[in-house]
Parts: sequence; C-alpha cells; structure tokens
Amino acid sequence: MTRKILLFAFLVAMLTGLSSCLTCERKEYIFQFTGENSGKLTIRYINIFANSLDSTGELKVDYAELTDMWLNGEKLERDFPRAKHFKKRLYEQDGQLCGEVVMEFEKLSDVRLYRYQQSGPFMFSMSAVNDDGENFQQCNGDFGGDQMPVVFWPADTKTLRFSTIIARPDSSTVSLLSMWKNK
Repeated sequence: MTRKILLFAFLVAMLTGLSSCLTCERKEYIFQFTGENSGKLTIRYINIFANSLDSTGELKVDYAELTDMWLNGEKLERDFPRAKHFKKRLYEQDGQLCGEVVMEFEKLSDVRLYRYQQSGPFMFSMSAVNDDGENFQQCNGDFGGDQMPVVFWPADTKTLRFSTIIARPDSSTVSLLSMWKNK
C-alpha cells in the first residue's frame, strides 16, 4: 500500500514538473477614485510568458488558456464578483506581451480595499492578491513590511498604486508575444 502511494506521489510530482506554467514578470495595480468610495481599478500584467522549455504545442495550450480563461473568459469577473464593466486587452510594450484589465467599483470592498472608520487611511492587504508567489515590490503609499503586509495611503490620496513581482524570466521561459502577433 505504501509503495503505491509513493509511486502515485512520484507520478504527480513528475507530471507537475513537466507541465508548463503561464505567468508574468510583475503586476501593477492602480486604483483611481471617481467618487468618495467608487472608481476604477486597472491591473496590468507585465511580460506574460510560459515558464517551460516545452514544445510549441504546449505553448499553444498556454496561449489558449490566456485567451480563453483570462481575456475572453470570466476568471477575472469571478475574482472580483462585485466589480462591474470589465475591459480586457493584450498589447505589446517594450517587446513584451502585456495584459490589462480595467473594472469599475462602487464600494471599496468590491476591489478589496478597506478604509478605517470610513475616513481614515486607505488600506490594501497583500494577502488579497490572487497569484501565488506574488510579492510586494513598490507603492505610492507606505508598506507595513513582512510583519504587517498591508499597503496604507493617506485619506486624501486620489490614485493608489502598488506593484508586485511574480516571476523572473530566465533561459527556461518563453514569451507569448510571437503567438499573440500571429493571431
């Protein structure tokens, strides 16, 4: 019995290691207020790539995931179910494939923002980001650090910004820019 479990665990580990991974180098979050607690959130995905040395066929699967699930699908709408009027696009910037989603919100909680007693500083907990391995990079507010992973902005701030690092491209990564250009 133990031998079967070990064999199964080994096969799962091998299959996971052989599969490619769709990711990006970093993300930028920009919250712009149009009202007291309403506005729009823009999320930019910078340098989208597959983390593999796999075949062209598997890269096509990764690109299909990008377009089917994220661009044309409802993955982002499920991640932000109370936000409205989503606009999504892919584009080239500095020789890299990038993505952008813009959504509107009526309340801060629609986009995971918080404001202490409705008049204090704006706050965003880094635990609210969706991607595994997404680590704080910089912001136009104050970051509480590893012990308090929250970004704070003064109450009078009209545009809140922060960015995260997800994955560094290396010799095993393949940009999906050429696949986007060929579509």
